Amino acid sequence: MSAVAASTVDASLFALCLRLGDSALILSQRLGAWCGHGPALEEDIALTNTALDLLGQARLWLSLAGEVEGAGRDEDALAYWRDDREFRNLLITEQPNGDYAQTMVRQFLFDAWHRLVLERLGEHHDSRVAAIAAKAHKEVLYHLRRSADWVVRLGDGTEESHARTQATLDLLWPHAGEMFLIDEIDGEGLRADWDAQVDAVLADATLCRPASTWAQQGSGQGRHTEHLSRLLAEMQVVARAHPGAHW
Repeated sequence: MSAVAASTVDASLFALCLRLGDSALILSQRLGAWCGHGPALEEDIALTNTALDLLGQARLWLSLAGEVEGAGRDEDALAYWRDDREFRNLLITEQPNGDYAQTMVRQFLFDAWHRLVLERLGEHHDSRVAAIAAKAHKEVLYHLRRSADWVVRLGDGTEESHARTQATLDLLWPHAGEMFLIDEIDGEGLRADWDAQVDAVLADATLCRPASTWAQQGSGQGRHTEHLSRLLAEMQVVARAHPGAHW
């Protein structure tokens, strides 16, 4: 393989690892904010466990990203010493928690995409990518079952829970569309499977699929909503206040 070809492969692989690692890291941070505030003890524990699963996945992807980059940056450097314009997480993962309906709809739309991506990456030509994807896939299957169940419970629940869930679905839908505009994975092929999966859950939840086909985009170029910079300020403050500290 020529040096140019190798460089192209490395850049593509680096971008893929950042997209998956950053998305898992930012969503983990969002879910971690629910710790101690869940609507029930069981939910509090489940949300925290999901956040920890995603954090573990983020560490694996970002460690591989640092290895591929070859610039001496490890998982901590990539997590704590990049600004918002350098992050490549999906926009949906940085959206605020809102109420419980907003948290669970956000989780479901992401989980449905995440499962499909990891299944595809389980056959990746790079054995390191395939191994991380296979491990993460087992965890994400649980995440998806749980978030889909909550969407159904809230959508097909009381009049108020139905209204809140429909409102948050309409709000987040344009951010979900961005998941299929990335270059590293065949978004078009994933979309049909994602649509079928999501439509089945929405039908059980008596929710209406939003009619809009417009998709928010920009994270692939480091263009994010205002929510990410605020999240990073909180997530990175200790590391930046005490650089090099260990405990």
